[in-house]
Amino acid sequence: MLKIRRIFSAGHEETIVRQVQDIFRHRFSDVAAYADGIPTMLEDPYTSGYRSVLLVAERGLDKVVGFSLILYLPEIRSCLLDFIAVAPGVKGGGMGSALYEGTREFAHSVKARALYLEALPDDPELEPDPELLKENRLRLQFYERYGVRPVVGTAFETPIGDGPAPYLLYDDLGSGKSLSRKHARKAVQLILERKYPNVASPQYIKEVVDSFRDDPVRIREPKRPKQNIASIPVEKRRLASPFIVVFSENHVLHHVNDRGYVERPARVRVIMESLNPLQIFEKRGPKHFGESVLRTVHSRDFVSYLKLVCKGLSAKRPVYPYVFPIRRPERQPKDKALRAGYYCMDTFTPLSKNSYEAARAAVDVALTAAEEVLHGRILAYAVCRPPGHHAERRIYGGFCYFNNAAIAADYIVRRGGRVAILDVDFHHFNGTQDIFYNRSDVFTISIHGHPSYAYPYFSGFADERGVGEGKGFNRNFPLPDGCSEEKYLETMERAFVALTKFKPNFLVVSLGFDTMKGDPTGGFLVTPRGMGKIGRRLMELRVPTLVVQEGGYSLTNLRLGARAFFQGAATALK
Repeated sequence: MLKIRRIFSAGHEETIVRQVQDIFRHRFSDVAAYADGIPTMLEDPYTSGYRSVLLVAERGLDKVVGFSLILYLPEIRSCLLDFIAVAPGVKGGGMGSALYEGTREFAHSVKARALYLEALPDDPELEPDPELLKENRLRLQFYERYGVRPVVGTAFETPIGDGPAPYLLYDDLGSGKSLSRKHARKAVQLILERKYPNVASPQYIKEVVDSFRDDPVRIREPKRPKQNIASIPVEKRRLASPFIVVFSENHVLHHVNDRGYVERPARVRVIMESLNPLQIFEKRGPKHFGESVLRTVHSRDFVSYLKLVCKGLSAKRPVYPYVFPIRRPERQPKDKALRAGYYCMDTFTPLSKNSYEAARAAVDVALTAAEEVLHGRILAYAVCRPPGHHAERRIYGGFCYFNNAAIAADYIVRRGGRVAILDVDFHHFNGTQDIFYNRSDVFTISIHGHPSYAYPYFSGFADERGVGEGKGFNRNFPLPDGCSEEKYLETMERAFVALTKFKPNFLVVSLGFDTMKGDPTGGFLVTPRGMGKIGRRLMELRVPTLVVQEGGYSLTNLRLGARAFFQGAATALK
């Protein structure tokens, strides 16, 4: 199956970028050295005054069969297709069409006014070599199918050195708008100055720019009489969205109707409704993973207990723990429902007949999203319910049964990833900390309410830094009640410093909207505007990110916070 996606970082996609470079050197041997700079173009995309964007076409997993390198010029909100190529030996299947259509989709997604490209001439007076002339004609015929033809009546194709200069082609991206002289002059000036700084002299650039006299700029008539010359719409069918959201309808199985129980099914509905207007997400349901994934971070007896006790409960009577014994392995409870406190840490997290199944579905959601990130998605959002970050290796609580984020992080690590977990829920991630406290392969960071006043009270102090191999790989940033948005964002920047020193290949974000002002369980004053800033800063790290939903119990905050967070994240990628 062919997939076209954007590559955001050479550091996190070394294998993919290396394949692109190999294709480039083979297809463009006369400028092969240009391929050496592709990693730098991705890591520092504005170094030459334009944003470099790399799209790759893949068949199978990590098998690159073509690429498109695009330069986005922000001053004129337009794109230049710098290079496009198919891998040697790849034939048929419409690969070139798929890549160009993906290129048009990207340009349309950033609201570009135009897509420019260069192509060598199909005029025998300019290209005497019959083989090259044939190749040039086929290329221009290909673009003409999209209504894209050369600009005429200008000096753009004036050669600088040996050989013919390229034509400038204009794609209106389905807008139907003609090319104005003012826009064309600015575009040509930027293209020549920034793409050819060592070749095009200021005098040459001025002469070419001044030669654009027609308004609107004239475009060559079609070479094929039957060719449809109308503007060709951009179809959204080739380019994979960098964002995907995964959710399961099985979350509704966990529905506790008791008064005051704020972890309710409406949370997922409100989040999903808030994302629809953004139109940045692909959506999918989870695939099912075996029970063995639970035991990678949770003890076998704990998993077995939850499964067994939930199965035996009445559908109408959830069980709330109220006795909490000293947890001695030789004194495990025989009456499992009535002695739930052996495996629980609070009095407000009930077990019901469907708790286990709903928690298992949440794990499937997190792991499905983790696989999306492993396969090249820059951000996957796992809308997990029930949440998970309070679930320790053998204890549940805080509305959490299995630790979705920890299971997903461990899954990524086992497949060769280097993972950092950043928890931005109001409450300390005691479960995540417990699971990774003696490990150095996962760096864990939490920003939360100080345990002197905030649940879970017994963990989350700043001096908790890990033990054994994990010493130094856990960081806590406890904040006072009533923490302002400004203070919270300042603390997040400190957390980012610690995170980037670890240099993770993947980032797992435990996202809680209970940091927002007005949450019934929180005490911070973060606004939707602040959530937008958090989302933007996370994406500016350019690390493939799995976002796992944790807390947040005000439906208004869920609606406004989710929309702002992901809108901010999307803005960072444009």
